[in-house]
Amino acid sequence: MDRQQEFVLRSVEERDIRFIRLWFTDVNGSLKSVAVAPAELESAFSEGIGFDGSAIEGLTRVSEADMLMRPDPATYQVLPWRTDSVSGQGTARMFCDILTPEGTPAASDSRQVLKRVLARAADAGFTFYTHPEVEFYLLQDDARKTGVPVPIDSGGFFDHVARGEGQDFRRQAISMLEAMGISVEFSHHEAGPGQNEIDLRYADALSTADNIMTFRTVIKEVAIQQGVYATFMPKPIAGQPGSGMHTHMSLFEGDRNAFHDPGGQYGLSKTGRAFIAGLLRHAHEITAVTNQYVNSYKRLWGGDEAPSYVCWGHNNRSALVRVPMYKPRKAGAARVEYRALDSAANPYLSFALLLAAGLKGVEEGYELPEPTDEDVTRMTDAERRVMGITPLPASLDRALTVLESSDLVAETLGEHVVDYLLRDKREEWSQYRAQVTPYELRRHLPVL
Repeated sequence: MDRQQEFVLRSVEERDIRFIRLWFTDVNGSLKSVAVAPAELESAFSEGIGFDGSAIEGLTRVSEADMLMRPDPATYQVLPWRTDSVSGQGTARMFCDILTPEGTPAASDSRQVLKRVLARAADAGFTFYTHPEVEFYLLQDDARKTGVPVPIDSGGFFDHVARGEGQDFRRQAISMLEAMGISVEFSHHEAGPGQNEIDLRYADALSTADNIMTFRTVIKEVAIQQGVYATFMPKPIAGQPGSGMHTHMSLFEGDRNAFHDPGGQYGLSKTGRAFIAGLLRHAHEITAVTNQYVNSYKRLWGGDEAPSYVCWGHNNRSALVRVPMYKPRKAGAARVEYRALDSAANPYLSFALLLAAGLKGVEEGYELPEPTDEDVTRMTDAERRVMGITPLPASLDRALTVLESSDLVAETLGEHVVDYLLRDKREEWSQYRAQVTPYELRRHLPVL
């Protein structure tokens, strides 16, 4: 037994932890959980906990149902909202890796997909760091039942709402995140009414993905406590900004930022430029994963600084990829920002594809096109064509068609994950197309 496992067992005993929740993420990005008693923890570390994998979306076929979950002791944290105030007894959680009965990593485990790409990066000498800006809406509590999203306030970007519910909400959520060892850099009211943003501190991509899954759970728990409803839906309110997860990324070689070159344009190294080129070349192929819902495309094509076209720039928030220059003289701060991700995306699969696309650019020496400094949404189609700027997929249907023919996605996610995504998301598109929407009824029923 290693030291981390020993620490967990000792902490469980000393802190009177009565239940340990074992967490993992399905292909769609939904958190799954099973609770075990402390007495089962030692065998969980050594042998894993058996379960029916076929009951989990996209994990395995019925004929291969038996699977194991093995907790990662490095992810052990006590859940602040599950501690009994009277007895002091608590509940903790650990993320799990999913294994076959033979003990090999399951190819369809989202966490394992990211681990595989991170291992490729490590073989090339790189560590992949990410920093997400997570947006979400706070709505009146009955929104889930009524289907009518009523924001809790009418604030806008950076507004200080005196004694506002959102302000109190962010303070409690951040306190809870920090109690679980998740560092927060910034928080503020976003542009939409009831919309908020909390930015997590830079970390290695696997830790960040785990933190995002924890973040969503914390936000939902605090919302329940405060009598409001939190949603990560990409575009919950027509005419208002969608909720994205702009993600800053960098590659490090040891302690050196591989993206930094003080003599390069915008302080970017050759590696940084090639990484961006990889993101741009493969952006269409990965969009069905970074933006996996029908509703995602209403965010991407709804304006309000959501990226609709494949280009890059410096101080250009209409671009898909941006090179921030907040601290141009600080080598460690050199990074690129990918602006398409939804807050609801599966972070493991999304980070895996972003890294794979960037590494492809580095490995094959992709040439980076010229940056775009203008607002690309205001250009004509002809102007964009001249500049070689192409649109992102405008619908989930189109994004799935592009994904299906992508060698990069197939190699990165594996056959089983790709097959499930195509089947599941085509079913979502089919059901969406069959709907008669309120818009159609308002527009056509009175006159046709």
